[in-house]
Amino acid sequence: MAKYLLKNGHLVDPIQKIDEVCDILISDDYVDAINPESVPDDAEIIDVSGKFIFPGLVDMHTHAREPGEEYREDIESASYAAAAGGYTTIVTMANTKPPIDTADRITFIYERAMTAHTRVYPVGAVSKNLTGEQLSELADMAQSGAVAFSDDGYPIANPELMRNALTYSAQLNLPILVHEIDPALSANGQINEGKVSSLTGMKGIPAAAETSMVARDIDLLKLTGGKLHIQHISTSDSVELIRKAKSDGLAITCEVTPHHLVLTEDDVLESGFDSNFKMMPPLRTSDDVEALRKGLADGTIDAIATDHAPHAVHEKDNPFDMANFGIIGLETALLLVWTKLVSTGIIDKSRMVELMSVNPAKILDIPAGTLKSGEYADITVFDPESEWTVNPNDFKSKSKNTPFANWKTLGKVIMTIVSGDIVFKLR
Repeated sequence: MAKYLLKNGHLVDPIQKIDEVCDILISDDYVDAINPESVPDDAEIIDVSGKFIFPGLVDMHTHAREPGEEYREDIESASYAAAAGGYTTIVTMANTKPPIDTADRITFIYERAMTAHTRVYPVGAVSKNLTGEQLSELADMAQSGAVAFSDDGYPIANPELMRNALTYSAQLNLPILVHEIDPALSANGQINEGKVSSLTGMKGIPAAAETSMVARDIDLLKLTGGKLHIQHISTSDSVELIRKAKSDGLAITCEVTPHHLVLTEDDVLESGFDSNFKMMPPLRTSDDVEALRKGLADGTIDAIATDHAPHAVHEKDNPFDMANFGIIGLETALLLVWTKLVSTGIIDKSRMVELMSVNPAKILDIPAGTLKSGEYADITVFDPESEWTVNPNDFKSKSKNTPFANWKTLGKVIMTIVSGDIVFKLR
């Protein structure tokens, strides 16, 4: 039985090569038809004239903090924040307390996700207890529904462990998601190693801390034939290394965060060292930002992911060198990308949908990224004409740690639909 007809919305679906005004008929959990020949009498008609309709956004890098740190965030609150930001699917990282490093903990995430506002898929830890010493039971976690493996929050410093993980990756056909920061080069670092660290005397994290690990893992990928995904890249040299690896035919993908696309180390200085500008990897230079943006446009970078990292006020409201790394991003990502990248012509709206929906779904082999007839009715409805001033007090997330407070952005999510149900609607 039909639920809704979204009428006169501008559908952007790169997989179907659709970029035009359409009507979309939703029946139960699924897309029934695009521009249906007839509409059932009981269908509720929702006029979305002047609005864009996107396949629901997929965030492949969310820290939901459950189990263990629910005071920062939990699966329910993270999914509500995601829905408010236009996401219909989130993929949760394994660095919880305890970590998601066994099959029963993968099952726990799925059980908790049964009452979530969005789809939730878990990533399993590469190493037991995230220590980087011994592989977790990757096959058992894959059988229980892990969509990838990652020690994110911690680099995999041991090359033999990384080699073995990639070997399992090839056998299981699931990617290894890596946090590429050399622990020795980055030890005690707080910001990018460059002009700002030199001015302040604060310990810096050199670009080489990232690129040396990226280069190592590309070499290991050649050896194993696995599937490698580089998380939150931040440097121009990382872009070049990945571009070359792709041209060599390696199974490598990567992501970038919105904050690494719109902020630089200069913003840290100008903020007066506001700890909401402290993140890992650190904000880099304007040249790095330019290289990342070019990587988006030319296809080197596959996805935009939030690295949503909630922290409580007492963990961020500290001197810069004592505050936790990380910011939240589920409720600001689409607005920042639209305002700073699409509206300025750096990428077009179709490429944006590829980066924020199509490609994350492909990388993780999950059902999302298109509104073809018969696919899940996971839909983002976006008003490009709205203007919004970012107010952390309006966030659905439990945490408010964002550097974008009081930023004026273009566009607003007005509705998010998951399996044909409206899970968020702007009042």
